[in-house]
Amino acid sequence: MESIREEIQQLKKEKNAVILAHYYVPGEVQEIADYVGDSYYLSKMAKQTDADVIVFAGVAFMGESAKILNPDKMVLLPDEEADCAMAHMASAEKVRQMRSQYEDLAVVCYINSTAELKTVSDVCVTSSNAVEIVNALPNKNIFFIPDGNLAAYVAEQVPQKHVIRNDGYCPVHRAVGAGEVQKAKEAHPEALFLVHPECTKEVLALADFVGSTKGIIRFAEESDAKEFLVGTEEGVLYELRKNNPEKTFYSVMPGCCQDMKRVTLKKVLDCLKEEKHQVEMEEETRILAQKALDRMLELAK
Repeated sequence: MESIREEIQQLKKEKNAVILAHYYVPGEVQEIADYVGDSYYLSKMAKQTDADVIVFAGVAFMGESAKILNPDKMVLLPDEEADCAMAHMASAEKVRQMRSQYEDLAVVCYINSTAELKTVSDVCVTSSNAVEIVNALPNKNIFFIPDGNLAAYVAEQVPQKHVIRNDGYCPVHRAVGAGEVQKAKEAHPEALFLVHPECTKEVLALADFVGSTKGIIRFAEESDAKEFLVGTEEGVLYELRKNNPEKTFYSVMPGCCQDMKRVTLKKVLDCLKEEKHQVEMEEETRILAQKALDRMLELAK
């Protein structure tokens, strides 16, 4: 393992490469990364980097976003099969249908989506800035794609808007039920429950804090509490435990994101060494998708 890490570091210097890793990939990959974060933070880092090569340790839509923002850089995915089911749970046809049905409509696209969906959207959002951006839009009607659970959460926070939910979802976050959370609360009565808004409304109702992955990490660091139940993908436990060794964290998730777990240290090395799994897209698609991402970066400053 140590030899793999050393070889990665050497290749990074030779190729002027940077490694971006999402909180949900295995801890060993987070450890080797130059930047670890949620989708919004990593989008910013992708745009700001002066590296020639970006290795995106995450799933397909993340690599696409990096390429959209950095057309002249080489963007590599450690595992080209690592995808996000929710990213495909909306369609351009449905967006066109909603635009014909509603006047004064803004199509708000969660960054966890394909490049194609971004091309037909007005602005992208992440779970950390969705409420802020929807609130800032001049439009009364909002069609929020693809995640219906995040849409429902945003609708509650911004009641002056008419938020129309899509029926997409994250299978990992939807899998946790209120009953499981109640049992975990009974087993750990002193623990605060921190949850991601991709979970169901019933689960969010039990939370002490609802927020993005980054928000969950920040809350845990600033809280005086010593025990926490965590309602998001278990990969975040690496960062939580590293930053808070004196605190205890329990996952309430019944499963993990198998796609994120496809990203291994060996695959990071192989893609960097062989420059394989390069992210490519049509320039027309890239330009259209970039408008939605740029507007997000502008509105969420």
